[in-house]
Amino acid sequence: MIDLTLSVFFSSLIFVVFKLFSVHKVETFYAIIINYLTACAVGLLLFEGEFAFEEIPQKSWFPGTVFLGMLFILIFNFMARTSQRLGVSVASVATKMSLVVPVLIGVFLYKEQLGLLKVIGILLALAAVYFASIKDTPRAMKLRALSLPLMVFLGSGIIDASIKYLQEYHVDNSEFPLFSAFIFAAAALTGILIVLTRWRRSPLRVNFKNIIGGISLGIPNFFSIYFLLRALQNTTLNSASVFTLNNVAIVMFTTLAGILLFKEQISKTNWGGIIMAVLSIVLVALF
Repeated sequence: MIDLTLSVFFSSLIFVVFKLFSVHKVETFYAIIINYLTACAVGLLLFEGEFAFEEIPQKSWFPGTVFLGMLFILIFNFMARTSQRLGVSVASVATKMSLVVPVLIGVFLYKEQLGLLKVIGILLALAAVYFASIKDTPRAMKLRALSLPLMVFLGSGIIDASIKYLQEYHVDNSEFPLFSAFIFAAAALTGILIVLTRWRRSPLRVNFKNIIGGISLGIPNFFSIYFLLRALQNTTLNSASVFTLNNVAIVMFTTLAGILLFKEQISKTNWGGIIMAVLSIVLVALF
């Protein structure tokens, strides 16, 4: 449970750093590239074994890191556009409700068993994420705009499910730091290529504030993935339990952080969602 707790902490810290980006006027897209370079460097520093760069493409998990790296950048952009057009609450709900995807894949692909109480806990978790995130004055969404949160929902779920699959079949325990590092390297390279394609229309603007912001994001970003991989090895909790606990706890933790650090207002509906989140954690963790 320590690994899961640390994954929740570092994942929640990411949201806090993103909030600070808007406070300190950090350019998010440029900072996110620095973030991925930082996360890659941390992974390489933590890897205790020896490796040669020319041997990495021969690893069975290498194609997965390339796929995940591109998906990280893509889904981040969808999240940003969803937040800008439909509101932060919509983006948050779409991201956190994506836990349905790896849970269902865990049942059908890995033949994991879910008892009745765990099923109730997972369903309650979905409701908790929704009510903890929704605002009292939700914005109306046009039918065509639904494609944005849908892509966030599916993309986030595919990321979680892909990480589980690679961890299960291709990544040795000792290679977790190296595996994570190359996911972030692929994401950074994808981001750099995007910047280069936009060079003429939008010249590169890298400043000290963006660099500091990227480093501050990159360190917790790496450890959120690293400890999630370790948590998925837990022998007492299956992947459905791990993903459910991880997502719901992040919602709770970030909600409390918003209140304490940024004086955010939480409605009665939001508090109802937090209570349901606590109940779902008890059901999933204890049964």
